[in-house]
Amino acid sequence: MDSSLVSLLVLAGIAVFLVLRLRNILGTRDGFEQPRTDPLKQNEDPKRQFEVIEGGVDHDIVDNVPEGSRAAENLAELKRNEPDFSVSDFLTGASSAYEMILMAFENGDLSSVSDFISDDVEEAFQSVIDSRKDAGLTVEAQFIGLHETQIIDVEIDKDANEEEIKVRFVSEITTVARNDEGVIVEGDPNKIKRQKDIWVFAREIGSANPNWQLVATGA
Repeated sequence: MDSSLVSLLVLAGIAVFLVLRLRNILGTRDGFEQPRTDPLKQNEDPKRQFEVIEGGVDHDIVDNVPEGSRAAENLAELKRNEPDFSVSDFLTGASSAYEMILMAFENGDLSSVSDFISDDVEEAFQSVIDSRKDAGLTVEAQFIGLHETQIIDVEIDKDANEEEIKVRFVSEITTVARNDEGVIVEGDPNKIKRQKDIWVFAREIGSANPNWQLVATGA
């Protein structure tokens, strides 16, 4: 047998051995395979990506309230007590709650938002709704959008074991009030009006329930 052919057969045998060896170590890869995790990020806790170095600036706070303000200081204390709390997430939730509650009030049915408002607020809202019905008025409202959502104060009342966040909303809506005959007595369906509200949301300090309740309203 030619020496070159022998050498080729030997190399082929070694190659087959290595392939079989690798299959035994790595196994076969059939179908879908999860992408490999970057070993440099393997032990990284996702929450640590947002962790603020002691003494550093927490942009989740200072991007939403003035640095050094009472609101900023109380938000910092709130976050120390509740590490999962996010100011940005709170504002997103508050904006959604504002639209839901405002439209429920304008449409005269609070049943879908009763869990998000305190008994006192629900009673006040229902009183206005009942007065409209007694006067034979029907309100049609459309939410156009939020122009502004801003935290204006934060209070931590340890005696009452409650934390409160006061938020200023500026929204754009259309409203029309019609009488029993369907005649418009107030408003214009084609005229967008800007509405300003100051709402106070509260919850128990350290509560496992992440939901906030609307406890006061103003303008």
